[in-house]
Amino acid sequence: MAKDLYFTKEHEQVRRAVRDFVKKEINPYVDEWEESGTPPLHDIFKKLGDLGFLGIRYDPKYGGLGLDYWYELVFLEELGLINCGGIPMAIGVQTNMATPAIAEFGSEYLKETYLRPAIAGDMVGSIAVTEPDAGSDVASLKTTAKREGDVYVINGSKTFITNGTQADFLTLLARTSDEPGYHCFGLFVVPTNLPGFQVSKKLDKMGMRSSDTAELFFDNMRVPVENLIGEEGEGFIYQMKQFQHERFFTLPSTYVTMRATIEKTIEYLKERVVFGKPLIAKQVLKHRLAGWLTELEAMKQLTYHIVRMKQAGMDATKEISMGKLLAGDLANKISGGCLQMYGGSGFMNEMQISRTFRDSRLTAIGGGASEVMCDVISKLEGM
Repeated sequence: MAKDLYFTKEHEQVRRAVRDFVKKEINPYVDEWEESGTPPLHDIFKKLGDLGFLGIRYDPKYGGLGLDYWYELVFLEELGLINCGGIPMAIGVQTNMATPAIAEFGSEYLKETYLRPAIAGDMVGSIAVTEPDAGSDVASLKTTAKREGDVYVINGSKTFITNGTQADFLTLLARTSDEPGYHCFGLFVVPTNLPGFQVSKKLDKMGMRSSDTAELFFDNMRVPVENLIGEEGEGFIYQMKQFQHERFFTLPSTYVTMRATIEKTIEYLKERVVFGKPLIAKQVLKHRLAGWLTELEAMKQLTYHIVRMKQAGMDATKEISMGKLLAGDLANKISGGCLQMYGGSGFMNEMQISRTFRDSRLTAIGGGASEVMCDVISKLEGM
């Protein structure tokens, strides 16, 4: 099998364990969580933490497993088999968005106080970067963190914050000075139990409905100086590096989810008889599906190449940006194309394809829109 080229027996043991967890602890409850819009993240994360899945790459000193990027890839691939996009995204925020900068640049205090319980599943983390007037244009953030003695006073707001209504801490980017350029930001670990923090409202989304997304407000919130990650002024740089973990997270779940979507669509086309023949007999549909499968395989191989680069300690920013761009394109094209093949049935909310279509739309928007990925790639290619 092709996977033997990349994965050992130990990798496959982890794969089976994650797949079993998804089958028993997540998929049976997805419909319920989609309806409520607020999954029990503390319960889910604690179970994941007990199995070590929230700290696969992190230092065993803080409760992690200390494993390599291939193990992380196995984990992320299996999350793609969850029957919705919201729960994988919530988990990805914990493992690939809110904690990488703490692990890489945080002090011993921050690692013990926040990274360790995040890995254990005892705390829910969230990443707080986007604002009402600043999304992909991170440099235009307006939330401020002004130092006053031994605290930073934070004022401003954040929006589209995944896990926002349940988070115990936020990894938050704020402006620490009015100087121009990129060296005027701080990245902070902000506990949500301090005065001055408020969840303004829970947002109502088109898709990812099993994920709680919030608008947050900060009114003279006083955060201890020791909650600054790394050096003041370097927060933007830390967050740009952290974005690479976030964007990479999108890749495995996309090619796994979209392949599963195609397989379910093929089953439907075999059963659906039109004008005396099953729809799968239509050459135009078979060719369309074959083309999508080919593109997904190419995307998977790009992802595996990125893992090899990461293992070698290379900068994969360009390749990750290309993968993210491709993921958004394929997620939209395949989910919409498969829904079309279902006809009227696909338009019904109780159908899995309808949920996949809604959830997949975010792939080209969240974590850096496709247009931003094109800008990144253009810059790195010297255009």
